[in-house]
Amino acid sequence: MAQMTDARPQVMPVATEADARLHLAAVYRLLAHYGMDDTIFTHASVRVPGESDTFLINPYGLLFSEITPSSLVKMSYKGELRGPSNYPANAAGYVIHSAVLQARPDITCAVHTHTRAGVALSCLEEGLLPLNQFALEFHGKVAYHDYEGVALDMDEQERLGRDLADKPVMVLRNHGLLTVGQSPAAAFYLMYYVEQAARVQMDVLASGRPFRLPPPEVRDHTAGQFTTTTNPAMTGQRMWPAMLRLLDEKQPGWRN
Repeated sequence: MAQMTDARPQVMPVATEADARLHLAAVYRLLAHYGMDDTIFTHASVRVPGESDTFLINPYGLLFSEITPSSLVKMSYKGELRGPSNYPANAAGYVIHSAVLQARPDITCAVHTHTRAGVALSCLEEGLLPLNQFALEFHGKVAYHDYEGVALDMDEQERLGRDLADKPVMVLRNHGLLTVGQSPAAAFYLMYYVEQAARVQMDVLASGRPFRLPPPEVRDHTAGQFTTTTNPAMTGQRMWPAMLRLLDEKQPGWRN
């Protein structure tokens, strides 16, 4: 019998603004690589280490495949630009991300997408079903926020924070998906796999065939087997070095 090993991944620190810029730029490039971008729209953010009121977000007007660490926009929670930028920030991105980061001091990064599967899922009354192993990682971990129009109203911020509560994933009904994590690696990991769950669910529903849900005790057991439950700080850390190597191979120059 082969010997089983479980080498523990090392946490890649986000200890400086330079670290935050590098890892957030990687999130944007990976969203584009895996087809989870929406031209210049949607957004991801990360707190600036050591600064209590600032975060980084994408420059409004660049494709995700064009974003580099140096091009990210630094903003305060009041919407003030901190430092020079050739681009403004997305107004809806500011409303959503400043709300989420302020409501959740335990998280470092947030990712929001408008993928075809994610938007389709957000339109279903039942939301995310415990239909497959991808989805079962999120069993009991999904929040829902009702659609209020394009997120430009500052009054919506309180409701965004309230509805997210302590969950790592939120379905923005009739809109898209949102994930939050203790690192950029975690927020990306969660988005990648909730996206896979959404794609599988929409494929199954489109088949028109009867489907089977695992029994409740299996759903609970499976959800408890994932790092997202057992050690949230390690979420995404095992895969993150491989994701950075992929970018180095496929998109040289992305670190500039």
